[in-house]
Amino acid sequence: MSNQLELRHLKYFLAVAETLHFRRAAERLYISQPGLSRQIKQMEADLGVTLFERHNRKVLLTKAGTFLKKELTLTLKNLDQTLQHAKLLHDGKKGDLKLGYVGSAMQQIIPDLLLAFEEAHPNTVFNLKELDNQTQIQELLSFDLDLGFVRLERVPKGLEIKPVLKESFCLVLPKDYPVSSENFRNLSAFKEASFILFDPKYSASYYERVMQIFDDSGFTPIVSHNTVHAGSIYKLVENGFGISIVPKSLITENKNIRFIELKKIRQKTTLSVVWNKNNRNPILNDFLNLIK
Repeated sequence: MSNQLELRHLKYFLAVAETLHFRRAAERLYISQPGLSRQIKQMEADLGVTLFERHNRKVLLTKAGTFLKKELTLTLKNLDQTLQHAKLLHDGKKGDLKLGYVGSAMQQIIPDLLLAFEEAHPNTVFNLKELDNQTQIQELLSFDLDLGFVRLERVPKGLEIKPVLKESFCLVLPKDYPVSSENFRNLSAFKEASFILFDPKYSASYYERVMQIFDDSGFTPIVSHNTVHAGSIYKLVENGFGISIVPKSLITENKNIRFIELKKIRQKTTLSVVWNKNNRNPILNDFLNLIK
């Protein structure tokens, strides 16, 4: 292999591999299309492999090209993270941690962890994003996140999962609803009620757990609305669009709604922390040690 292969060649290759179109890749890279084609051909010659199958109207990756795209994407991402970590150290920071979370984790779990971690490891930069479970899994696999807080039973190979909170469910009712914690008996009283639930796309396993609650109560709920944000659920409930079931950690101060904890049902919901075991961010291990 020629020693003339440079970082720019790898970026050229990834641009073509991601777009499968030399003109669009050239526009992204701000270079000419003929120049890009020459660079890719030179890269193939240096490596001694064919990376693309070129046809009149389309470009396809070869097996070697597909493998190289996957590996280079991760390699360059790790390189970018390494350089960013070095920059943070230069600026007096110990590093950064990218966290994804479902909304309920921000009520207490994450703030408590961040305060404890900041006390033990000052000068750490945190990047926080509220994301649904599946998006977190995708970003953990691609190293766009360091840590995720999810409501899932299992995760793909390559990821690790650890439960951090097991909790009850709660009913969410408008403040003037005739059923209260004093006269509540069971869920069968809500057979005719409209329910506002977290969208199944938010977490299929969580949605199934909620459906089991209704199965045990002997009825199928009338679901009037699905959403991915607790705030939207509360607004809909307080405006009379229905009632809801949420994890206990989502209990909040709101004078227009009230909560009834479902202590006697068998279903519980678990909040877990998830990370990629191949993640090389040195701050991640410190954070995991705090959780453990």
